[in-house]
Amino acid sequence: MTLMTKFLGAAAAMALSAGAALAEPALIYDLGGKFDKSFNEAAFNGATKWAEENGGSFRDIELQSEAQREQALRRFAEAGLNPVITTGFAFSTPIANVAADYPDTKFVTIDGYVDPEAHPNVLSILFSEHQGSYLVGVMAGMASESGTVGFVGGMDIPLIRKFACGYAQGVKAVNPDATVIANMTGTTPAAWNDPVKGSELAKAQISQGADVIFAAAGGTGIGVLQTAADEDILSIGVDSNQNYLHPGKVLTSMLKRVDVAVADAMAAGEDLETGVKVLGLAEDGVGVAIDDNNAELVSGDMTTAVEEAKAKIIAGDTEVHDYTADDSCPALTF
Repeated sequence: MTLMTKFLGAAAAMALSAGAALAEPALIYDLGGKFDKSFNEAAFNGATKWAEENGGSFRDIELQSEAQREQALRRFAEAGLNPVITTGFAFSTPIANVAADYPDTKFVTIDGYVDPEAHPNVLSILFSEHQGSYLVGVMAGMASESGTVGFVGGMDIPLIRKFACGYAQGVKAVNPDATVIANMTGTTPAAWNDPVKGSELAKAQISQGADVIFAAAGGTGIGVLQTAADEDILSIGVDSNQNYLHPGKVLTSMLKRVDVAVADAMAAGEDLETGVKVLGLAEDGVGVAIDDNNAELVSGDMTTAVEEAKAKIIAGDTEVHDYTADDSCPALTF
């Protein structure tokens, strides 16, 4: 029996002893760690905010391997925790495998998809990442002096290509002659937590003339942002507001309101409405981060361009291509 197995068993026992009448929500993070300063940490921040504002409590766990996904789901469901919220597309299959065994438990997959007809107790929360990435692409295209910008993704999956594709479209909307260099960190989940590789990719892109780099790579992105600051170019963060990591060097962050999605799910509790929910610009599910850490980098013209682009996307006047719709990207070759 592994230490993690023992922990999960202990968590289940503690939850059961607390009494099933007051069900607590649970949060299971994707590989990369709770404090990745990006996707997982956004989920943690949302859960923490909910707990502080409502006097509630939640259980959470950081996994160490793929094999623990289904085990964690079952342990928390058996413990009476409800809803059980997960982060990352890789939970789609594990949730589909266990949901029918716990019909009274609501499961949430953020970034994943589970057939709502086959599993009516599951909520799939998806985001229009391509829309938010388009906006930061507009900013990158306007900020770049070299006409070359970069993108560093984590695991090479359609979701991350969705980020890259929207970004490239935004860049070329303001500079049709711009060059967009895109690299992925790897093809396994380890790609989410490799800041050294992220740094290496950033340096390679800088050597090719990139002076703005957008990192959509979880913990790996920390290495990208650090290297960009060290090399005196601009970076763009993702998911959480990462502007504070290198004030004056992070042009902006593409916000993905995972924190709000988690807080809302916990607030709904056992009354959570299941099905499929998509959060885009119109729902404030994605956006750009402007604060004191990057205010001097964002010109009035840039702000105007972003607001105009946002309005056109919401109105349907500008269509941002969704890579996941057809596995293609008109603005970028991978």
